[in-house]
Formats: sequence, C-alpha cells, structure tokens
Amino acid sequence: MAAIYSLYIINKSGGLIFYKDYGSSGRMDTNDSLRVASLWHSMHAISQQLSPTVGCLGIELLEADTFDLHCFQSLTGTKFFVVCEPGTQHMEGLLKVIYELYTDYVLKNPFYEMEMPIRCELFDINLSQAIQKDRVALLGR
Repeated sequence: MAAIYSLYIINKSGGLIFYKDYGSSGRMDTNDSLRVASLWHSMHAISQQLSPTVGCLGIELLEADTFDLHCFQSLTGTKFFVVCEPGTQHMEGLLKVIYELYTDYVLKNPFYEMEMPIRCELFDINLSQAIQKDRVALLGR
C-alpha cells in the first residue's frame, strides 16, 4: 500500500497547476481534484485570517481518520500538499524536496509560463524518483 495517496501543487491564485494520484483505489477525476485544490486553498487562506497567532502561515497538517494532509507554502504563495496514510512521518521533508524539484525543473524551464499547469518531463521523472525513494525509506523504518 502506498503511503502517499496524491500530490497537489496550487498557484498563489488557488488554481491547480499539478496533480498526481499515487493511490491504488478511489482515483479522483479531474473535476474532483480541482474541487479539492480549490477547497484547500480557501481553507488555508481563511485559517491565516482567523488564527489567533500573529504571523500564522495557515494550516500545515490536517489529520483525519482515513488520511493526513500535509502542506508546505513557499514564499511566493505556491502551495504543495500531499494526502497520505494517517500517521505518515517525515512528509515535511518530502514536500521540501518536491519544492526543490519544482524550482530546479519547472521555474528554470524557459518554456514554462508562471501560474500555468506544469508540463515538464524532467520534473515528472525526478518527482517519481523522489516519491519512490520516500516509499523505500518508509518501508525501511
């Protein structure tokens, strides 16, 4: 069973620019993934405004009975979040690795236009390798 169910990347406007499903069951269609991304962007923004903590950056972890949702927001406002098995550890580190891959292979791509969906083969290849390494590391723990 995969520890990571899915990965989402949302631009600063709340648009879904990348979605990858890693789960073996319950695959979502395109409309459902757009709804999840939009809902998460809204919840994240509302949590920043309603937080009693000064300088709150929004929700970083949402724990449910059947999944955990870990989120990393870059300084530019791009959000990276993974939906994974409950109790999965070290997702913050994986999200930072994914962000590094995004900066190396997407933002440095001269053909990529900001805020547009990600279509970059090198990003996909290196992302798959990072996810595979994380799965192997999780099995070894």
